[in-house]
Amino acid sequence: QGVLDRVKWVKKNYPHVQVIGGNIATGDAAKALADHGADGVKVGIGPGSICTTRIVAGVGVPQITAIVNVATALKGTGIPLIADGGVRYSGDVAKALAAGASSVMMGGMFAGTEEAPGEVFLYQGRSYKSYRGMGSLGAMADGSADRYFQSDISAANAEKLVPEGIEGQVPYKGSVLAILHQLTGGIRSSMGYCGCKTIDELHEKAGADRKILILAST
Repeated sequence: QGVLDRVKWVKKNYPHVQVIGGNIATGDAAKALADHGADGVKVGIGPGSICTTRIVAGVGVPQITAIVNVATALKGTGIPLIADGGVRYSGDVAKALAAGASSVMMGGMFAGTEEAPGEVFLYQGRSYKSYRGMGSLGAMADGSADRYFQSDISAANAEKLVPEGIEGQVPYKGSVLAILHQLTGGIRSSMGYCGCKTIDELHEKAGADRKILILAST
């Protein structure tokens, strides 16, 4: 309810500001955000590569199911859906778009690239970069604890924080350009197989026959 109230307050006091609400995983949550003025919604509870919400809290919805549920609830509203998490290959992007997403949000795919935050360091002769989730202890101690309703716990009492993410390192990958090239190539190939020129067309055709891409995930 706090998120809904904040979305409503921002839109009332700053109507020109675009507000994205989330993260959510159900149609009811999408409708609630839309009713409170959200300009977009972000979908994904626990699918991220460094997210442990489903383990720690036992809460989450398979990402494709969540996207389909939210897209169905928002149909006809014009409110875009951002699929956040669970993308490991270009095919995952294609499936998210086919399920109803307007765009995708990725962290792990780009972690370790030259353009990503953090310094390159050597470990056992190989180059790495640090990577952490917003729900990790380090990020919560640095200020993201309020996202997990734990803002009353100070950094000095970090042992009382309940993390929903991990910290680690990923291999250094070089420039992000090569990754983007592979992603766009895979998405183009997917849309070609489906006979679609645009994301809107993909939504329409996948909506009529979702078996095209979603069965490919099994």
